[in-house]
Amino acid sequence: MWDVADQALIAYYGNCCHSLPEPALTLALDPYILDTLMPDLVGHDRQPSAFLVYLHLWRRSVTDETPGITIALQDIAEGTGLAKRTVQSALAQLARRRLISIARNGITSVPTYTVHRPWRR
Repeated sequence: MWDVADQALIAYYGNCCHSLPEPALTLALDPYILDTLMPDLVGHDRQPSAFLVYLHLWRRSVTDETPGITIALQDIAEGTGLAKRTVQSALAQLARRRLISIARNGITSVPTYTVHRPWRR
């Protein structure tokens, strides 16, 4: 399943600490996300972190094929490379813009995020 370049990297770095992930999944991205949402969140709102968090949650919702994604704040931070506080601000911005919904069973429970696509009616 690995191609020649991947095998060369494994031979160079070894497979103990620097193992390669499985081949990437290909996703079709809705043009609205890049053409409209990105300039709006990054340029107008000056919240590039909100765009990254939205992409991360969108990807999880598409691949899991579930309406809600239950994921911890730390996992979002690690998945996007952002600080936890930055992720919190981004989630608040996305909720204000009604691009996501956040549901919690309790104050200490892991939230469930629902990604909205208002342009798809």
